This record gives sequence, C-alpha cells and structure tokens, in this order.
Amino acid sequence: MKIRHIDAAWVVCKRRVLLGFRFCLPPMFAAIAGVTATSCQKKQPPAPPPPPIVQVIKMDAVGMPLTAEFIGQLDSPQNVEVRARVEAFVEKVLFTEGSELKTGAPLFALDKKPLQQKLAAAEGMLAESKAALKKYETDVARLQPLAAKRAIPQQDLDNAVASVAVGQANVQSAESRVEAAKIDLSYCDVNAPASGLIGAASVSVGSLVGKGEPTLLATISQLDPIWFYCNIGESQFLRSESEARRTGKRLADLPITLILANGEQHPVKGKIVFMDRAVDTKTGTLRVRTEFANTEKTLRPGMFGRIKIDLGTRPDSIMAPERAIVELQGKQFVWVIGADNKASQRPVKVGETIGDRVVITEGLKVGERIVTEGLQKVREGAPVQPKTADEVAQQAEDGRAKGETKAGKE
Repeated sequence: MKIRHIDAAWVVCKRRVLLGFRFCLPPMFAAIAGVTATSCQKKQPPAPPPPPIVQVIKMDAVGMPLTAEFIGQLDSPQNVEVRARVEAFVEKVLFTEGSELKTGAPLFALDKKPLQQKLAAAEGMLAESKAALKKYETDVARLQPLAAKRAIPQQDLDNAVASVAVGQANVQSAESRVEAAKIDLSYCDVNAPASGLIGAASVSVGSLVGKGEPTLLATISQLDPIWFYCNIGESQFLRSESEARRTGKRLADLPITLILANGEQHPVKGKIVFMDRAVDTKTGTLRVRTEFANTEKTLRPGMFGRIKIDLGTRPDSIMAPERAIVELQGKQFVWVIGADNKASQRPVKVGETIGDRVVITEGLKVGERIVTEGLQKVREGAPVQPKTADEVAQQAEDGRAKGETKAGKE
C-alpha cells in the first residue's frame, strides 16, 4: 500500500511540472522533476559564424611601363693629376682651390736656383766642347797639307780627323745636357695642363717635391660633360636589350635619366657612350658608361646615383599589389577567390616591381580575383565574403553613420 501511494503522488507531481506548477512539488521530488523537464528539452547547436570579410581586387590587363635601373657612380672624363717633374721646393701657390681654370693657368712656382746652376754648368760644358772641336778642326786643316807632301806620318792626320769626330760628339752631348737643363728649369713654373675644376693643393709653400718620385700637387677634373659608370648584370643586360629590340630600338639609343642620391632627377637626359667588350667573369657584369651634360657643374666626380632606362610599354600585362603576394619557402603565392567565393592558394611567378605593384608573369588570368587585405583570415577551400576597396569603404561609412544616429537618439 505504501508503494502505490508514492507512485500516485509522483504522477500527480509530474503533471503539475508539465503544466507549469512546479512550485507545488514536495521538496523530496523537486530535484527529480527538474532533471526530467530539462532532459525533455531538445538542445539546439550554435549558429556557425559568418564567412570572414576580405578585400579583393580583380586582375585587369594593363600597359606596363618597362624601365631598367642601375646603381653607379659619377666620374670626370678627364681627371688630370698635376705632379712635380723636378726635385725642388715650393715657393708659391698661384691658384685658388676649388676654382675653374683654363689650360695654361699658373698653379705653382718652384725654387729655380738649383736648376739654374745646372743649366749654367751645362752651358759651360757646351762651350768647352765647342772650343775643343774648334782646336781639332784647326789641327786637321794644318796637317792635311803636310800629309799631302808626306812631311808627317799619315797616322797623325788620321788621329786629328778622329779627334774632330769625337769633338763633334762631345758638342752634341753638351747641347743635349743644356736642353735638358732648360726643360727641368721650365718645370719650376707649374701650369694647368687642361681646363677644368681644380681641387685642393696637396702641398704647401716650403714643401720639397719631386724627390724620388713625381709628387702629386693637385688634381684638375673636367665636369662638363660628366660620365656615369655602372655595372649591369648579364641577365639584366640581355633582358633590357630584348625589350629595346621589341620596340625597334637599340639600348644605346634610349634616353637615360639620372637619379641623384637625394631622389631628384638630373634635368638633362643622357645617353650610353660606351659598353665594355666583355663581361667580367668574376662578377658576371658588363661595365657601361653614360654621358650627361653638366653645364651648371652640380654633378661632381664620386657622387653615387641611379640611372633609369625607359624601355617602352608592354601591353596586356597583369600587375598585382605587392601586399597580395605571400612568400613561402622561397616561392610566391596569392589567394584566389573563385566564383563560389571560396579561397584557394595558387603559386605565381613574379617579375619586376614597379611602384607598389608586381608584374605577374605566370599563374593568374585576366578577370580573376585575389585577396589584398585580410590574408590572415583566409583558409584553403573556406568561403569568404569578398569585397572591393570601394565596398569596404562604403561599409565603414555606413557603420559610422549608424553609430552617429544611435548616439544622437540616446
């Protein structure tokens, strides 16, 4: 009887729970009723998150401007080193350092006194040789009649004639020494051997120059025109030549732009005036010289810069933003969004970089969409919400407008 009473009470309480009258249950049945009611409810799975929003761009065919840039250094076509050609002390410095000079302008005056003494000694030896020669000639003139009459041995006449030949040789040697002494004396007046801009003097007044070796006194550089030297890699040279021929031109005929270290462009275009005969086997580069006008003398030897060669335009090229390229283990990839808005990673081959864009040589077709922003959100085969930059900007603008409206109502 006791068991039946409990079963009846349990049925009544369960009905009350289902009808919302759970509060009527006795305390001993409350826990059991709660578990039963909960187990009767169906659990709903959580809603999946929406696909991530990524910014995409559509690949179009464009006319890609082709340029080639090379780093190099400026140098003068003529760097003349003025050196001391005789041993002497510097008496005067006759030029202003850093000034423009013409050919023949006086530069240095060296001490002439030792060389003047050498010249005087050489002239004295010349006079002595001439006097000896005159005596020998007189002897021959005196002995010839006597030898003809056989009044003297023939050997005496022969010796006199030989003395005349020796005397003539001595005179020539003495004249040469005099000429050499005059030349050395002329070297004491050091003049500019060429026109150009002269640098700082390498010696000062009182310095001994020319002792043992020709001492460097100063350097004169021609500045207009000026040359730019650079080394072009073998592959770069071949590619540039190929692109130039495609437009019907030669690389040597194309205008060259000089870009200085501060990023400014030289106002005058240049041209290639020399290419070395062979590629350096050690570096794999070809030495090239370009010439630029420099009427304002703003370009100086030793300056570094870059030259840019305009190779024309290549039509139907595909260019992708540099930020869309993913590099992995030395290879380049992009995330392509298919027609079903699912992402897939695709390998590509890239060419030169122009500004913030990279030329895609293989791997992409015109009309395909690639991810440019939100690369970290993309997974292989996962759906995304592709939006263009304009759509992303409009969505952000709408969000700001909605936020301002809500704030106004509050």
